[in-house]
Amino acid sequence: RALAAALARAARRPGAWRRAPTAGLAPLRALFARQAGGSVTADDVLVTGGGQGALSMLFRAIVAPGGPVLMESPTYPGALAAARAAGLRPLPVPTDADGIRPDLLADAFAMTGARLLYCQPTFHNPTGTVLAPGRRDQVVEVAKAAGAFLVEDDFARHLGHGGPLPPPLVSGDRDGTVIHLTSLTKPASPSLRIGAVIARGPVMRRLWGMRFVDDFFTARPLQEAAVELLSTPAWERHLRTLSAALRERCALLAACLARDLPHWTLTRHPTGGLHLWVRLPDGVQDTTLADAARAHGVAVDAGARYFPAEPSGPFLRLSFAAAPGPADLAEATRRLAALPPSPS
Repeated sequence: RALAAALARAARRPGAWRRAPTAGLAPLRALFARQAGGSVTADDVLVTGGGQGALSMLFRAIVAPGGPVLMESPTYPGALAAARAAGLRPLPVPTDADGIRPDLLADAFAMTGARLLYCQPTFHNPTGTVLAPGRRDQVVEVAKAAGAFLVEDDFARHLGHGGPLPPPLVSGDRDGTVIHLTSLTKPASPSLRIGAVIARGPVMRRLWGMRFVDDFFTARPLQEAAVELLSTPAWERHLRTLSAALRERCALLAACLARDLPHWTLTRHPTGGLHLWVRLPDGVQDTTLADAARAHGVAVDAGARYFPAEPSGPFLRLSFAAAPGPADLAEATRRLAALPPSPS
């Protein structure tokens, strides 16, 4: 309802259907800059049509075809697909319970000569990890020392389950090392294809050049609607409601897994995001199990596709956000528990 009202108001604005500025509407850029914090200004913001297209544009803008790009292992499959489509070579950097390891990241930069790291420091997809406070500055410093850029995918900034959030990495960066990527799609609607890239210097100039080749500008009515939505008290109310609903669903699915599938290992109980990351017993084939689950009406993601290289074991990603209601999550775990054993 809030989106419908925002779009209706936006459509009545003078000039709503005219060409938008190449970088995006000034009020929307200011809103994204304020969200990022630190010394970020509206001039550092480029409005994009969602996050996925922006990610593809960033990979093409920064790394030449055939070049390496470092990624957390596991990572977001859309990033792997975008990198490979750009002709790049995704290379894994190990993670642990506190996120990407700065010591191994430094080794990876030294051994590969990579000039780009893609990471998700807050509510990482698929694990839900938040990069530990003591590592956040370290990771940026390692990238800076390597003469590399760090793409911070902050897609889950509005998907916390309650409690304080660490500031974006870009908020403390004064050297242009961090390139920040965010989107309204996940917290608002799949069809609100509005996101933003925050970058400085040569990277922003290159993105401007690519914008003139790719799409000229992002649809103005959607930008106007985003300004309307983010500028009203309804947005903050929605985020509070969303946070409570995600927290409830996350706890419910975790409890159902403990009850119905105690031999599966929940790697962590996330404090934000949309998913649980579960390790399966040794010998279970994740892709076979995922296919069997779908045949019984339960959609799960096999973990193998989340790894830039060889998987470290059999995993599943379970989403608790898209189910029609909490009762469906309980039914899903009952169906998963009833599946026949998956062959190795």
